[in-house]
Amino acid sequence: MYYLMPVVFVLGIIAIALEDKIKINKSATALFVCITLWLMLVFGSGDILVERQNPDFLHFLKQTELEDAPVKEQIVHYLTENTFVSHLGDVAQTLFFVMCSLLIVNIVDRHGGFLAISRSLHTDNKRKLLWMIGLSSFFFSALLDNLAAAIVLIAVLRKLVPDHTDRMKYASIIVLTANAGGSWSPIGDVTTLLLWTGGNITAWHQISHLFLPALGNLLVTLIIADIWLFRKGARLRQTCNVMADDIYIERIPNSSRIVIFWIGILSLAFVPVFQSITHLPAFMCVLIGLVFLWIYTDLMYSHLGDIRESDKLRIPTLARSVDLPTIFFFFGILMSVAALKVGGQLSLFADLLSSNIREPYAITIIVGAISSVVDNVALVAATMGMFPVAETVAATTPYMNYFVADGGFWTLLTYCAVTGGSILIIGSATGVAVMGLEKISFGYYLKRFTPLAIVGYVVGILLFMLMG
Repeated sequence: MYYLMPVVFVLGIIAIALEDKIKINKSATALFVCITLWLMLVFGSGDILVERQNPDFLHFLKQTELEDAPVKEQIVHYLTENTFVSHLGDVAQTLFFVMCSLLIVNIVDRHGGFLAISRSLHTDNKRKLLWMIGLSSFFFSALLDNLAAAIVLIAVLRKLVPDHTDRMKYASIIVLTANAGGSWSPIGDVTTLLLWTGGNITAWHQISHLFLPALGNLLVTLIIADIWLFRKGARLRQTCNVMADDIYIERIPNSSRIVIFWIGILSLAFVPVFQSITHLPAFMCVLIGLVFLWIYTDLMYSHLGDIRESDKLRIPTLARSVDLPTIFFFFGILMSVAALKVGGQLSLFADLLSSNIREPYAITIIVGAISSVVDNVALVAATMGMFPVAETVAATTPYMNYFVADGGFWTLLTYCAVTGGSILIIGSATGVAVMGLEKISFGYYLKRFTPLAIVGYVVGILLFMLMG
């Protein structure tokens, strides 16, 4: 069972990558792998925990004074009370944050909060639109998170670029620039959120040390795309009138739309400040924003008597549009990694990696490259399990200094895991979402945008090294 568990996990990741070929949704695969790994852990616990003298298991027994209890009772207490529940709590924090942030973005968008963005980006010049979309995606992803920013900008893009051939290029650019922008913000990506909430890196350190590498990635990508993808003076094949607002949205007062926009944006943008002041989990801040939106929209609709109740965009109605398969996917992946951590396989892999590659930055660069194939959420969660944060007082060697909180290993990993996911379109949640929304094929992205992603990835790493 011990060696079979990683095999099951790897096969599950391969099945997720080949979702289009095998016709099985990645969320179902992730959940199946999660359940299988925990069952293997339970039924193989005699070998995995007892015979192999799992150090965490032995430490638990000493703390709880269960050393003299029957082996079955020891295992049940360890797996249920100590490991599963604690890992479930950590995963739930991330899932609540992702779910609430996506719902907030949807509320703002459905109430016309992003109409001003569509108007400000309106142009038929392909090169000008490239820079507008790229810069907007870069900064929006830092405020909202790259997945939410990509979803918003794809919605905006559909109003700006009706022609699908043109739109696929801009959609692919959004993947690159959203991931670049998400790498320097603690809420910019699920992986950065994992590292931040896990105590591996602090918000200000991440922003101050990764903004320039991420910006370098962005600028190189846009400059090359500007020259390579579009001719000078090239115009869109089709344009549309984004000035014509939705009739229903027009019935909502402009002042109300502005209030909804700012409640939504501020509830996401102030997450790092909220967490640093209160030390509560990050999702509590977005929950506060969601509550304010809920109260405000209910009061607003109570004063808008000319709209039928069935037409009102109330939050309980909009909540049904939350992408539950994506939430299930993240749950399955994160809890699968937790099972491997509990089983001790991650510690074994970390020892092998450390003994063969002694350069911490090389490890992060390799992890980033692997994240183009393996989902970066799973990869970062696995890396966090393999390399625990070292205590500052215990970091007595230069090597261990890389692994303290805000150490070079975690800082560069934050950049590499997010931007490395851009190398292939299946390497990040943003890429997978855009792939589905715009029906972009794996081969189309590989041929036109993988080279751009690699160049941007390398430039960012070089800038980080120069800054260090």
